[in-house]
Amino acid sequence: MTLTPDQQTDLKHFYNQLEYFPLEPDDPRYVPFLEQGSDYDPIESLWARIVTSEAASVNLLSGQRGSGKSTELRRLRKKLIDEGCVVLLCDMQNHLNLTQPLEISDFMISLMVAFNLELKAIYGQDCTRRSYWDRLIEFLSQEVQIKDLKLEGELAEPELLGGKFKVGIGAALRDDPSFKTRLQEHLRGHVVELIRQAHGFAAEAVQSIRQRDGDRDRKVVLLVDSMEQIRGVGTEAHKVHESVENLFAAHADMLRIPLLHVVYTIPPYLPPLVPAIGQILGGNPVCNLPSVHIRDRNGSPDPVGLTVMRQILEKRHTGYREILLDGQVDRLALSAGGDFRGFFRLVRDCLIKALTRKTLPVPEAAVIDAENHLRREMLPLAEDDKDWLRHIAQHQECRLPNTGQLPRLARFFDTHLVYNYRNGEDWYDVHPLLRSELGA
Repeated sequence: MTLTPDQQTDLKHFYNQLEYFPLEPDDPRYVPFLEQGSDYDPIESLWARIVTSEAASVNLLSGQRGSGKSTELRRLRKKLIDEGCVVLLCDMQNHLNLTQPLEISDFMISLMVAFNLELKAIYGQDCTRRSYWDRLIEFLSQEVQIKDLKLEGELAEPELLGGKFKVGIGAALRDDPSFKTRLQEHLRGHVVELIRQAHGFAAEAVQSIRQRDGDRDRKVVLLVDSMEQIRGVGTEAHKVHESVENLFAAHADMLRIPLLHVVYTIPPYLPPLVPAIGQILGGNPVCNLPSVHIRDRNGSPDPVGLTVMRQILEKRHTGYREILLDGQVDRLALSAGGDFRGFFRLVRDCLIKALTRKTLPVPEAAVIDAENHLRREMLPLAEDDKDWLRHIAQHQECRLPNTGQLPRLARFFDTHLVYNYRNGEDWYDVHPLLRSELGA
């Protein structure tokens, strides 16, 4: 069969609609999947805690990459704005190298730079007498007396902000590991003062917002996204995971920022490593964003979860049923384990195969090929990994034998060899396409 020009155009349009990126809650492609068939909505929990709390607070949100976390943070932002809060969303992957060890000093600098930029994006100017950048440069030059590092340059800002802004440390912390290491060394004797100044800047910004809005009780909320993507690579893995534990546990008091309600995203391996992490950071339990519940613990498909995945496709392309049969969509959703990013990837692979084979609807062989392609990328598995993954598949739990095994567990989560689900309680399972390889 030869595809008509209209069919080819339709396939290309569908393919591009499956680009994976965060959505705003009023985006026509958004599907409120957490509100369907579940009694657990972490976003509602975070919203309720923040609007109820009169004092500054810290909340933690955990979830794997591809679970829709960044999109759901945008839903939280809208709900809080509707309650009269000022909400700043900072994507830390734009400010940090998430594969390098962190220290409280470089993390707080990056966070405050991001916070300052978001304030300027919302209000069009600095909300404080002096920007955080100016304070930081003065602190590093006069008190720390850094002589061997270039601290700043100038770069034109986006049109929204106008003028110029100084750059150097912010970009170098993200892109230059040697600069980051040397700055960390310089700051180790000055951490307390660095944190005091950062907290002072944040508190002054909140007071300025309240004065500007004429509301002395206006809540200001800082959503810190992408921290769950911190992952170690190769020989650095253990150092990175150790630094994350140290950041959130040993420096918990420094992450509580005066007058601000802060939500930090955290990697899924952190709660097993530091079981009392929520209590350490202020008492609020960790909120977890699990993968879409497309299968029950006994292995039977969950019709509610599968309906959600079909709705997501329909929002992207209303005529998807002329391209993929519902049975094929369900199969791909089950094969992806309820992970949005993996699901989109499988569907896109099927669309490419339909284009090259010039046939519609997508042939069953194309679905099988897409699954095999994804499975091959996860293989081969080391024998000791197989043993651990079999245990997870059989017992649906994710125990950490000892902290020395944390890099392996983190890798399982980061590469989606293991998924986290919730059905009354948290449980775990291996990637569906690995079950035959594991004999599970």
